Amino acid sequence: MAAGGAPDAVRTRDPRRRDKILEAAADLISSRGFHAVSMADIGAEAGITGSGIYRHFESKASILVALFDEIIDDLITEQASVLGGMGTAREFLGGLVERQVDFVVGKRELARVYYNEILHLPETDRVRLRRKQRMYVEEWVHLICEVDPDLSDSRARSIVQAAIGAIQSCLFYRVGLSPVDLTDVLTTAAHQVLRDGGEGILTAPAGARTIVNTD
Repeated sequence: MAAGGAPDAVRTRDPRRRDKILEAAADLISSRGFHAVSMADIGAEAGITGSGIYRHFESKASILVALFDEIIDDLITEQASVLGGMGTAREFLGGLVERQVDFVVGKRELARVYYNEILHLPETDRVRLRRKQRMYVEEWVHLICEVDPDLSDSRARSIVQAAIGAIQSCLFYRVGLSPVDLTDVLTTAAHQVLRDGGEGILTAPAGARTIVNTD
């Protein structure tokens, strides 16, 4: 009991503290780079003082590992959601394009950190995450080969990497577009890569403009 008979205040821990640390780390590392950001910087950005950040993460590298696991696990979960529905291989592929675009547009800071900073991970974590990434890409390759069985494995993989690369291209420059306009541009670009890479793997999304006429 506190003086005067009033009950002591009950201290509660913010259940989102770990998420706030990850969000702060993504913002800071995206803008400054991994080596220029300290644990103290991340804690201050997240509103955590003193040693509080170490209750959740033992090092800056462990924060980076957690960020990257979250990124690839979310993508794999979204992929499973698309593939768990009803539809054709072509429709599933369109769904994967949509989810990849949503990720890049909606979580651009996280995506930029992933592609700029993965080499700063401990080797065992880097290998493990690369394995997850390959599993994610394999579903795209499988779907493309189902739509166009005449594609060689090498061509199918190259088409997939080109389509994903088109979506992720916006991570490396100042875009200057609204999220809606950027979504339209990236979706159109990915569909065009997939359309031109094989025998009509994907048609243009509704309302999209054809940038290059290949007829």
